[in-house]
Amino acid sequence: MARHNGRVTSPLPSPEFGPPAPDAPKSVWRAWARAVRAALPEPDHAGVCAELLAWLRARGARRVLAYHALPGEPDVSGLAGHVQLFTTRAVFRPSARLTLHDWHAATEVSRFGALQPPRGTPEVPRGEVDVVLLPGLAFDRRGWRLGYGGGFYDRLLEVWDVPTVGVTPAALWVPHVPHEAHDLPVRFVATEDGVREIRPD
Repeated sequence: MARHNGRVTSPLPSPEFGPPAPDAPKSVWRAWARAVRAALPEPDHAGVCAELLAWLRARGARRVLAYHALPGEPDVSGLAGHVQLFTTRAVFRPSARLTLHDWHAATEVSRFGALQPPRGTPEVPRGEVDVVLLPGLAFDRRGWRLGYGGGFYDRLLEVWDVPTVGVTPAALWVPHVPHEAHDLPVRFVATEDGVREIRPD
């Protein structure tokens, strides 16, 4: 046991002992996933991009909404030049949401630490996008995503019927992550080992 502000608390699950209990709070899961990510070697960015590119070409998908990677996330920027990439900007007023923009417009660092387009950058309509690539701390075999807690992608995708691909190191594609009513599962998961379709139970 550990003490925090005089209170006895359970220690966070250690990455070498596997994931937390299925009913553990998301905060515990996020701490565990961050610890696993920190212990992993540098992601195989080229391998993930090669798997994604082969999958995109097989589907005939040429216009992809992607993300500018944070440390420890698979970097999908290698897709640029092979497909048309778009990216997002986080907007907080009047409501929190993501707007869509050209990939190369991302020149400022967001409050989350990733590159994003500056305010006033022209937006791209959703209809321009064939596939959405999503980052996350972990994904599970049913497609549920353990995000960072902002809910931005859930709001973006709740009324948008578009193929979604969670991108993660294979070590963070796990049997289970917690999810809530507002969470949306991805349809595919991409790792350095390939892109797999999520099959309903």
